[in-house]
Amino acid sequence: MRVPASLPIILALLIAVPVSAQDDQDDDDDQAQSEEAVELPPGWSLRLDKPGEQAADVSLRLMEPGWHVTTGPAAIMWSDAHHASGAYRVESKIHLTRPSRRAEAFGVFMGGSNLTEDDQDYLYFLIRQDGRYLVKHRAGAETHTIVPWTENEAIVHGSAEGSVANTLAVEVGASELAFYVNGQEVQRIERPDYLRTDGIVGLRVNHRLDLHVESLTVAALE
Repeated sequence: MRVPASLPIILALLIAVPVSAQDDQDDDDDQAQSEEAVELPPGWSLRLDKPGEQAADVSLRLMEPGWHVTTGPAAIMWSDAHHASGAYRVESKIHLTRPSRRAEAFGVFMGGSNLTEDDQDYLYFLIRQDGRYLVKHRAGAETHTIVPWTENEAIVHGSAEGSVANTLAVEVGASELAFYVNGQEVQRIERPDYLRTDGIVGLRVNHRLDLHVESLTVAALE
């Protein structure tokens, strides 16, 4: 099993390329790579939603503890160094520092493979400021809804008064997947046969969001 015991991810994230329009309308558009070069920390990549969007409209700044991320277009962000396999737990504490005019989503993805190619594949778990969560799978240009937008009181709602924090976690087992928000289990499902969970772990951030990613860790489960 090749799982970093801990990766408070040195998220000076991001290269450039498009993914699909995301989650409230979730990502049912084709994803394509951006041709615009962006200077990123070594080993980091990003993929944007929709052809023609500008990677320069996505930014990350080191801000201890963690990193500040803003988006124009939606993107997934990852480092090839962050890989998980077997049984593991992914966890990320994310602050919504400024409420969005729309209920845009953010969270984590796992099991990522071929992330810069047409046949990209990953599972993702998102929340949004109206107190709902989503579990979805992307395979190439297709997305499969595993758990539709569902309200849960464990999610701290965004407000006009300032920053709110939520901690998302996913536990990947041999036959089940369990999803948590702020330490409370919000969903447990049997693992679909088609779903691969070994692969890259990273972040999913939708349109026009202002976030502080305090941590992103991966740990092996016994």
